Amino acid sequence: MLLTSALQEAWKYQFLTYPNPAVGASLIVNNKLFVSSHKKAGEPHAEVNVFWEAFKFFHKTPNLQTSHEIHEFLLKNHNGFFNNAEMAVTLEPCSHIGKTPSCATLLKYLKPKKVIIGYKDPIKEHGGGAEILKNAGIEVEVLNSKECLDLIEPFIKWSKKRFVFFKLAQTLNGVITGGYISSESSLKWVHQIRDKIDLLVIGGNTVRIDRPTLDSRRIKGKNPDILIYSKQKDFDKTIPLFNVNDRKVFISDNLDILEKYNFIMIEGGEKLYNELKNFVDWKVFIVSPKMNMLENFKTADNLEILHVEKRDDLIIWSR
Repeated sequence: MLLTSALQEAWKYQFLTYPNPAVGASLIVNNKLFVSSHKKAGEPHAEVNVFWEAFKFFHKTPNLQTSHEIHEFLLKNHNGFFNNAEMAVTLEPCSHIGKTPSCATLLKYLKPKKVIIGYKDPIKEHGGGAEILKNAGIEVEVLNSKECLDLIEPFIKWSKKRFVFFKLAQTLNGVITGGYISSESSLKWVHQIRDKIDLLVIGGNTVRIDRPTLDSRRIKGKNPDILIYSKQKDFDKTIPLFNVNDRKVFISDNLDILEKYNFIMIEGGEKLYNELKNFVDWKVFIVSPKMNMLENFKTADNLEILHVEKRDDLIIWSR
């Protein structure tokens, strides 16, 4: 139950922690379950968040935000509060000190009774957290589960070279045309992702017909560079995407430019999907709970479903 809860929470922030991995943590203390996650690069890691949520529930605390503040406060004030706690974290607690302090060192001093680790850290320089905990007398169980490895696959790939995913919105019966399909909350979520990616790929026909902006205006975030994947190079430059500040727009019928980017999203319809699907790592479907009598999306793919999350729409991660 502990690890499952941590996994479910971590998926809520998949892609949004770039360039960090999505990580979830859960904690049982005084017979109460707490669940949290890493939410944004540079902010507290999942372990810090879940310990802080638990401590705040049982104690009067100041309003602290940064990892350094929370680490320091817990180290000075825990008084053995977590010694009978059990914890699960989807990824091995980090041993290194970077923008945030070492989570393994914090756990060493807070000293919960047991820590379940879903997967060992794939970056050698960040590993060693499990040994720190064991040497502190904490019971440690390392599972190296497939579910936890799936969760951090984007991180592993964009850290080494690049990670590419295809995003497609559709109705419950597979219609992908007819204007906005997704809910407002899903549109905002897509803009949150656009704020994180380096490059967005879109087909030429979509650009000509929809005349999109492809920015992150719903969250006032940064705007990714654009590759218009098209054999025809002539476009009306009054189309909004060409007039967004601080971005590069490429027009090409090959994908060579992708070599220069780490985190890439492809947005498009059936034609682009079937043309590029073997090039991408994941397919992400936003499925709206409505049906439409227009022609529906067709593919013969057998997809491996990695995770399904119910929001206003269904978010389906697959490969």
